[in-house]
Amino acid sequence: MSEGAIGNQEWQGSMRGLNRRRAAGGMAGAALAGLLPGMAMAAPWKPDQNVEFVVPAGAGGALDQVGRAMKQFYDERGDAPPGKTFLVTNKPGGNGKIAFDMLKQRPGDANFLSLNTHGYIASYLTGNLDVLPHREFTTIAVLQDEFLTLAVRSDSPIRNIQDLLTAMRRDPASQRMGVATSIGNHIHVGTAKALRAGGVDIKKLVVAPFKSSSESIVALVGGHLELVASTTPNVIAMLQAGKIRLLAVSSAQRLGGAFKDVPTWRESGVDSDFSSALGIIAPKGITADQLAYWEARCKELVEHKEWKLLVERNQSRSHFMPHAEASAYYEKEYQSMRGIVAELGLLQVKT
Repeated sequence: MSEGAIGNQEWQGSMRGLNRRRAAGGMAGAALAGLLPGMAMAAPWKPDQNVEFVVPAGAGGALDQVGRAMKQFYDERGDAPPGKTFLVTNKPGGNGKIAFDMLKQRPGDANFLSLNTHGYIASYLTGNLDVLPHREFTTIAVLQDEFLTLAVRSDSPIRNIQDLLTAMRRDPASQRMGVATSIGNHIHVGTAKALRAGGVDIKKLVVAPFKSSSESIVALVGGHLELVASTTPNVIAMLQAGKIRLLAVSSAQRLGGAFKDVPTWRESGVDSDFSSALGIIAPKGITADQLAYWEARCKELVEHKEWKLLVERNQSRSHFMPHAEASAYYEKEYQSMRGIVAELGLLQVKT
């Protein structure tokens, strides 16, 4: 065979190999093109059944209001599948345990949500709750900060914080204080923090627990107590009716609305402030897509018009924190609150 013929055969073989590679590449491209439409159709997770928002308190209170606001937002957004809805279920009692047990029984089910606050941290530290929500469940986000008030009757001889501190430095037990719903909760701890900063021996406080802030305020007005510590939403009605006078609010800056004339502890000469972070939790073990869905909804919620009206009415503060930041924040606050609970003589946990 001539040298030219050999070269021609080599050239033809090379072309046949090139064509085979082109054909293989074309089939691979066609296969990839066939996959891409399916990949594009894969939608992110969203609820596939009823969403149940379990409120660890009775109807009408501050926690219930958050659940109702979230339901309104969810309904308006239209994310519910056909025939499904957003349910708000009130499960008061047990310092939150009854509600949290529902989440514990549904690991990985992102159709169940509940609430976390500093109150449940305090209840865990004092042994009144066997669940620490930010560790036991999935923290979705923080939505807002709530603040504490300290109230006296409108005819009380205690006119301001300095009057109160003078009396309580002399005799801490002279001013009996009501809190809801348990000794050692965040309302008790946050108020004790301020009184301690004001020079009061907080180990000698006389504190009475009530089932609700409305009951403690009725007891105050009836002369059975000298003080009531409560969150801002629970005192508005009695404040506007002129039945009580607020001595201080625990925010770092003065609030507006019904509280525009109420000084902060710092304005009253006491180096203290306190807030309770209200956040959303889901059962342990939900997926990253499910977490991302609810985190995004929480971020949108704090911009919703009805949410802003609720925050304005209650004089809480919108303070969105996403999952990672919120989880770290609750753990930091847990460690911080341990010291005050221990000083009150109420600490019941070792770690």
